[in-house]
Amino acid sequence: MTGEIDNPKAYPLADAQLTITILDLVQQAANYKQLKKGANEATKTLNRGISEFIVMAADTEPLEILLHLPLLAEDKNVPYVFVRSKQALGRACGVTRPVIACSVTTNEGSQLKSQIQQLKDAIEKLLI
Repeated sequence: MTGEIDNPKAYPLADAQLTITILDLVQQAANYKQLKKGANEATKTLNRGISEFIVMAADTEPLEILLHLPLLAEDKNVPYVFVRSKQALGRACGVTRPVIACSVTTNEGSQLKSQIQQLKDAIEKLLI
């Protein structure tokens, strides 16, 4: 968490507490095979209508390579949020590489359903 100015395009940006909650749920979603990693995969889940919410990294360079996702997410009524670090997002996704975007997907019999719903509500509050 350096003192650099956050990119104003990376909106809404999760605060430290929400970031921990998001990354924790992303990690659990990865364990339950309910996670798609990368901007392309996230785009596909949105187009197919199976995305619960989208998480993007605010320190992506250039940020423009994932700015189509918020537009698409708004069209599909899917909440989206930025976290500060692509490195942390990658670790939460269970890979050693940085991940700039990921999508938590729907699954009817999932144990994560209530946690996903709580997080979606928290993300939607940021957008208001």
